[in-house]
Amino acid sequence: MPMEAPDAARLVSESVLAGVDLPPVSFSLREALLRGIPVLGTPSVVAIGAFDGVHMGHRELLRSARADAEERGCPFVVVTFDPDPARVLAPERHGEELLCHEDRLRALSTIGALASCSLAFDAAMASMRASDFIDDILIPLLAPVSVHVGSDFCLGAGGEGTVSALAAIGRARGFDVTGHDLVVDGGVPVTATRIRGLLGEGRVAEAARLMGRHHFVRGQVLHGRGEGHTFGFPTANVTSDLEACLPADGVYAGFVRSGSEAWPAAINVGAPPSFSGPRTSFLEANLLGFEGNLYGAEVEVVFADWLRASRRFTSLSELAHVVRGNIDWVHDNLGGSVVGVRA
Repeated sequence: MPMEAPDAARLVSESVLAGVDLPPVSFSLREALLRGIPVLGTPSVVAIGAFDGVHMGHRELLRSARADAEERGCPFVVVTFDPDPARVLAPERHGEELLCHEDRLRALSTIGALASCSLAFDAAMASMRASDFIDDILIPLLAPVSVHVGSDFCLGAGGEGTVSALAAIGRARGFDVTGHDLVVDGGVPVTATRIRGLLGEGRVAEAARLMGRHHFVRGQVLHGRGEGHTFGFPTANVTSDLEACLPADGVYAGFVRSGSEAWPAAINVGAPPSFSGPRTSFLEANLLGFEGNLYGAEVEVVFADWLRASRRFTSLSELAHVVRGNIDWVHDNLGGSVVGVRA
């Protein structure tokens, strides 16, 4: 049975964070300095981290920090970094982003933080001593009474600011530090790196379980080669941000959302091997129940399930037959018509 329209709408809305606003107070360090510090003017409970993906492990840490803030009667503030420090410190090992920075802030707001502070992470910040970061930025800005981080968190030049080192600094400055153990699923810690690895293997459903929502990428619809229309399948050719984390090349079932509407779709990731010529887009999505023109539109592409690996076909008729089968699967499992979602 295909997914009911309300369930499809909920899947898309929760995945793309539709209708989710930034925290009531959201600011960069530069904005804070221009406005004068301290921003909140009252002691606060602070959670610090990159939080890429805001996955189930992050959410557990953030819920604990929020509970601590409620018990102390203090504001709960999230401090994060843009870009992810790993992108600056180890670009050769860091994968693409699970969420762009603004989407990360929006996802963080669902945890109930009063404010989010975005710190520009560059070589200068990377070279700061942990104690200098705390004395020159954290204390003047947020007057922490309690700081929450992951057990593998490090702050400051050379990673000197381990949890134990931060706890010692906190004792001297009058605030508590809590290092949270990583959430384990199936005997393996839940991390953004693990989720990127699952996406890199096409295991989008397993990645969704660890994130608590289905993975999506943002992009713009461009003119493509037109083969989809030749086969009778409305096709959206989507180019995405180069920093977005695309799943492995292959064909997926999912949705394409534009504004308040979303369409079930069979989504091809990667250059279709049956056609020669330069790659014109990262994604090609065959939309079910679509009529109209999306050229130039900004869309979100949601990945729900893996369908098949990419392969070369011997003829256009064979290709059309296989694509028709992919679309039938989407129709039978996700639905065949547009669904309304929150804009």
